[in-house]
Amino acid sequence: MFESVTVSALTSALNGLSQRQRAIADNIANINTPGYQAKRVAFEDALAASVAQGDGRVTPTVKTSLEPTRTDGNNVNLDTETLSNVDTLLRYQFATQAVGGAFASVRTAIRTTS
Repeated sequence: MFESVTVSALTSALNGLSQRQRAIADNIANINTPGYQAKRVAFEDALAASVAQGDGRVTPTVKTSLEPTRTDGNNVNLDTETLSNVDTLLRYQFATQAVGGAFASVRTAIRTTS
């Protein structure tokens, strides 16, 4: 059970979402730093491919945003970061509920066999 594709995929998703949350926080913290380039975390496409291959384990990638820059060279957009933060939070909550459900099934199976 703990080595299943589902658990591996959920773990990878939680790790990727956590890293995305840290990148968003860094971006917002540096919104007024001249020359700062926003970071973007990607893992969803790699995760889908990994699950299709029966694995579910991926490492998120962090890249510099290619969004347009302001005159000071900074390209952090507070609206973009806020929307990404809300999206990331909702996805994280969904993934944690799915993990909780998987472990609840294990607990139920253990109780019924005891």
